[in-house]
Amino acid sequence: MKKIVTISREFGAGGGSIGSELAAETGFEYFDKELILMMAGKGDVDIYSILKWDEHVPIHFGFTQSLFDFYSRPLSERVFEAQRDIIKKIGEKGSCVIVGRNANTILREYDHSLHVFVHADFDWRLENMKKRMPGRTEQEIADEIRKVDKKRTKYCSYHTSTKFGDSRYYDLCLDSSRLEIQTCVKLIREAMED
Repeated sequence: MKKIVTISREFGAGGGSIGSELAAETGFEYFDKELILMMAGKGDVDIYSILKWDEHVPIHFGFTQSLFDFYSRPLSERVFEAQRDIIKKIGEKGSCVIVGRNANTILREYDHSLHVFVHADFDWRLENMKKRMPGRTEQEIADEIRKVDKKRTKYCSYHTSTKFGDSRYYDLCLDSSRLEIQTCVKLIREAMED
């Protein structure tokens, strides 16, 4: 049985809901962006910097900075490294569901892991996010979906040299706009048993 499940997702596709439901059904620990950022904030990078630089690609920096000095590297790289170290520690313990954070790539060589990508039609994601973002216009929500997807794609490419959402980097890809959330959870559980 798979003891580590990572879930990457398009913004608004329900990956977080699928992950939390899967964790509840299996008794696995659940880790999402907020928990990992909080844990990383207890290390060498302060929480305010983590929140500011989360999912940002570093701005090119001067030649005088040493690539080997942790503290002189761009803060966005230090944030990624802090999160990567936390994700590896979580993966070593096993029995966990990790949503986001490029965990599929970070833990790709860990035994007993299953890497899932959740995507959905844009209109479905828009309707889903309308429920979660009351008080925002449809255009604002649509813009936010595009912005977050673009940021995740760029961040993934920079830090992992992979393409966000490319099926070659996942064991299972699910379309939550065609499948109910509960069906996605069921399919993941079945894949965990193989």
